[in-house]
Amino acid sequence: MRDVRGVWALMHTKVARWRQDPVVVQSVRSAAAASVAYAVALWFSTSPAPLTAPLTALLVVQVTLYATLTNGIRRVNSVVAGVVVAIGFSAVVGLTWWSLALLILASLAVGHLVRVSEYVPEVAISAMLVLGVTSVGDTAWTRVLETLIGAVVGLAFNLLLAPPVWVEAAGESIEDLARRMRRLMNRVGEEAAGRPAFEVAAARLHEARELDFDIVEVDAALKQAEDSLKLNPRVREGLLHRVVLRTGLDTLEICTVVLRVLARTLTDLAREREPSPLFSAEVGATLERLLGEIGDAVVSFAVLVTTDVSRSAESAEDRLAAELSTAATTRDKLAQLLLEDVRRDPSEWQLYGAVLTEVNRILDELDTQHRSQRLLEELDRCTREQRERAPRLTGLRDRLRTALPSRRNRSGPVGRTKSQGTTR
Repeated sequence: MRDVRGVWALMHTKVARWRQDPVVVQSVRSAAAASVAYAVALWFSTSPAPLTAPLTALLVVQVTLYATLTNGIRRVNSVVAGVVVAIGFSAVVGLTWWSLALLILASLAVGHLVRVSEYVPEVAISAMLVLGVTSVGDTAWTRVLETLIGAVVGLAFNLLLAPPVWVEAAGESIEDLARRMRRLMNRVGEEAAGRPAFEVAAARLHEARELDFDIVEVDAALKQAEDSLKLNPRVREGLLHRVVLRTGLDTLEICTVVLRVLARTLTDLAREREPSPLFSAEVGATLERLLGEIGDAVVSFAVLVTTDVSRSAESAEDRLAAELSTAATTRDKLAQLLLEDVRRDPSEWQLYGAVLTEVNRILDELDTQHRSQRLLEELDRCTREQRERAPRLTGLRDRLRTALPSRRNRSGPVGRTKSQGTTR
């Protein structure tokens, strides 16, 4: 009996995990939308196999509601444009090798003119499919009808069944990036405290450069999360979420650049001092401790950016502030030790100064006050752009907020005085 209960509990846990997995949810939604679109098309279309409808629904039901709306409109436009081009060609010429070439060229040109973005090839595909049949008129309108059915079903699925919000996945990717940075900092610190060969220092520089590829992957995940917040009825203060995550990634990207420069400096120093140690024993130990503390602060910063207010954003900010304070104390000690070494031997004073400058830059980027100021500036900029793009909609929203002061007061202010209390 206990074994059966254990298996049941394990299955229940896995099912609950799958239900919360955005990939699983999106796959089920896409398959269901395509099936419903096919069933609806069987009722209204004269085609024995109206596969255009489920194909359109599958393409329209994208990851986010915002993408669904934009993709649905562009796809319908592309199909209609292709059908119109095919009807025009069918009235003048038939299907030959040269007319097919002209049809494709004309379709691609029309696709760029009507601005259907990635659906430009769909214009040519629709035109070829329509022109290649005998009854052009009936097939053309049947294809348009099936496309409209698929687009409507896809939009209905995202309106009735809200798509998943990908903020959590983007947050996990940001935290993974921060942990990779910490591991690299720890390795750089350990080697700086010893006697690394030039090849070892160059290998760390190569690892620092590879962080650029990680930034690209995280940026793609963040763009997906930003789209999932647009027009999503399950999300409040979507602009705030987007700005917090985006500015957080920008900060980490700056830190990766500085880390790469630091690895470059240590590589140059290893070349200059080989086979001697990079630093004296005390300086090397202090630099190792400092890089470890900065690595911990980077991870705490990422956790702070991706932490919900209702959980532990305030404690995450306090932890980050404490780690930055500790790192600043170690930085001051390192500066004093480097100054003493330079006074004894000024031959590498430029490289020593560069090391200190680079760790200072990372600490400044992670500073909570700097983060608060940057976050406010970005929010102001985004709000101003929204007002300029849609002044009437913004004015209506402001009037509604003014008309409901009691509700706004109960819900509390949008932001807090602390730097990251407004994450999600």
